[in-house]
Amino acid sequence: MCTGFIESVTHQPPSDQPFFSAVVVDALGPGPHQAISAGGIRKPYDRLRVIWLGRTRVPGIEAGVQLRLNGMVTQLDGLPAMFNPRYEILSRQEHL
Repeated sequence: MCTGFIESVTHQPPSDQPFFSAVVVDALGPGPHQAISAGGIRKPYDRLRVIWLGRTRVPGIEAGVQLRLNGMVTQLDGLPAMFNPRYEILSRQEHL
């Protein structure tokens, strides 16, 4: 189980096998792929790729959403990955 924010989503072209993918990070921060630690030092985000197989879209899953995920973790292309996790949306980023 983990909690994080959707950093980005990937949509597949209709000609490919259907799946919906998102990258989840532990915090949304100042620059791409970096957070600032308590000492003011930039550190890489902890990242997780989440993949829903057989789906072209998952309702409510978009950049900026905070969610809790539950599922088995594996490695995919050097990143931890979770396939078809259970999820709960915790908050949404408001657009002004």
